[in-house]
Amino acid sequence: MYTIVTGASGFIGSNLVKALNERGVRKIIAVDNLTRADKFKNLVDCDIADYIDKGEFLDRLVAGDFDGDIDAILHQGACSDTMEADGRYMMENNYRYSLGILDWCLDQEVPLLYASSAATYGGGGVFTEERQHEAPLNVYGYSKFLFDQIVRRRLAEVGSFNSQVVGFRYFNVYGPRESHKARMASVAFHHYHQFRREGKVRLFEGCDGYAAGEQRRDFVFVGDVARVNLHFLDHPEKSGIFNVGTGRAQSFNELAVANVNACRALVGQPALPLAELVRQGLIEYIPFPADLKGKYQSFTEADLSKLRKAGYDAPFTGVAEGVAQYVEWLCSHG
Repeated sequence: MYTIVTGASGFIGSNLVKALNERGVRKIIAVDNLTRADKFKNLVDCDIADYIDKGEFLDRLVAGDFDGDIDAILHQGACSDTMEADGRYMMENNYRYSLGILDWCLDQEVPLLYASSAATYGGGGVFTEERQHEAPLNVYGYSKFLFDQIVRRRLAEVGSFNSQVVGFRYFNVYGPRESHKARMASVAFHHYHQFRREGKVRLFEGCDGYAAGEQRRDFVFVGDVARVNLHFLDHPEKSGIFNVGTGRAQSFNELAVANVNACRALVGQPALPLAELVRQGLIEYIPFPADLKGKYQSFTEADLSKLRKAGYDAPFTGVAEGVAQYVEWLCSHG
């Protein structure tokens, strides 16, 4: 029996493949689109049984090629570019493709763990897994939102699924294996490279009532994301849509301070507080981009009540610890 990971050479997908390897799972079918060939690097230190192109996989799935051979599908594949303006592509890639996988999993009674997104909430400011709090600001968020609605509707129609279906609303994920994402990589990734390249980190000035650099996000370390996925893989009786964040919003200032001080520590320099980093020009503020106004979440914070009720009780990594680990990893990987 095989475990399928879609988006396997991507950020979260490759971390899941690595996490599965670390618990002894090697019979993994990796599914992805390697048009961006540099993503292969994310799987170089991983063991898989086979690789299938994303364009071929769904046809083979529907044709019955994998019937009876699959333990679970971890569906992480998607276009995650929140600035993508081609709605037809986004809906076909993120919504319709996911629907095909869902249909097969329900028919074959195979567990499906899939990537949703905190982008489903938009700018409302309440982050609980309920329809009234969901109002995505872009077509990426809408593609995830609509698929969640289908899952909910089908669950309501039958009362309970015969096999597990779990959607994870990832908040602002950062950590190893995301360098291929370019401009859509995490803020932590960009802070590190800005500081190494220019000797300073740039943050947005205030917006939406927040002071400079004080916009707040729920920054979650990718290692924690992998652990949540594996927890549900171990508990196939649990279904639903769950937030995956730390449950604690932290400011971009905190993120930048953690990054700069972690970089300084690598060369034996002491940690400095925010005010001193700003005074020395190591952190500076730039005007808020006009094209992001009205499309920007200035505050996100996962409500973890539902996740905790489902039995996931492990602590989440805070920004200071997570960024320090990430900076060390980035430094060791060039």
